[in-house]
Amino acid sequence: MTARILRLALAVELLFYAFVTGYVGRELGWSEAQSAGAMLLVMLGTRAGVIAVTFAYGWTYRSPRPTGLQIGVPAALRMILAEYAAFLALFVLIQPFERWFMGAERVRRAAKGEMPVLLVHGYCCNRGVWWRLRRRVEQAGFCVATVNLEPMYGSIDDYVEPLHRRIEALCAETGAQRVALVAHSMGGMACRAYLARHGAARAAKLVTLGSPHHGSEIARIGLGRNARQVEPGSAWLRALEQKGLPAGLPVACIYSAHDNFVMPQDSNRLEGADNRPFAGVGHLEMMFSRPIGAALVAALKD
Repeated sequence: MTARILRLALAVELLFYAFVTGYVGRELGWSEAQSAGAMLLVMLGTRAGVIAVTFAYGWTYRSPRPTGLQIGVPAALRMILAEYAAFLALFVLIQPFERWFMGAERVRRAAKGEMPVLLVHGYCCNRGVWWRLRRRVEQAGFCVATVNLEPMYGSIDDYVEPLHRRIEALCAETGAQRVALVAHSMGGMACRAYLARHGAARAAKLVTLGSPHHGSEIARIGLGRNARQVEPGSAWLRALEQKGLPAGLPVACIYSAHDNFVMPQDSNRLEGADNRPFAGVGHLEMMFSRPIGAALVAALKD
């Protein structure tokens, strides 16, 4: 469903740009090639504007960055360009056509003592967001599965039972008793909601990548009930915090001190967790980053 919505939104957007640039082109005497080029520039420029807004939010509501996590202008420019490239790749190519990129699940029977990994996506995303990192985790020897959580703008609580069913199915398919939950962004909140309701009987550990554990200021301009739930200080977040995490569950939080979707960036941290900060990595870029992939594999092997 999410892939279809992304494809439809992309098609409508391109038709709108084609209409506008075609009209302007006729008025100015442009050739068809010039109008097509203008349409492409408008599309790319619109997406550049979206990324610029996220970094403006990230800067305005930034957390203090300790020594060792500070970057200069060249590194900041590299990060912005890499985040822009990741945004284009994920929302123009990979996620709208996730079946082409991801294919079928590659789940197998687990060896004795082996821990399968379930990858859980975040806000306005689908399993396609794991295109690169799934391969990285598989290359490390893990059996990896994914899940699509819908509806796109529903309550995070609506994701708990679909997540529960996918975990149970993964255990049945692999023969394992427990799985490792790896979640990006809002997926981490869905996993915490699952653990609050069902406990850790099926969870061997939880690893979050850029998850807004204490909310994010940019959620205030997001669409949907799930965005309202992740606003800092929301009643939903307070209730989740009161429930806490299951005792003894290993938790690792991998995040960027320069996250442009989770701010203040310290919201990525959880007290008592193994918090592993990185510098100069964008929120979407994490899904393609080699250092983040290496840190994820290390957290799964710990």
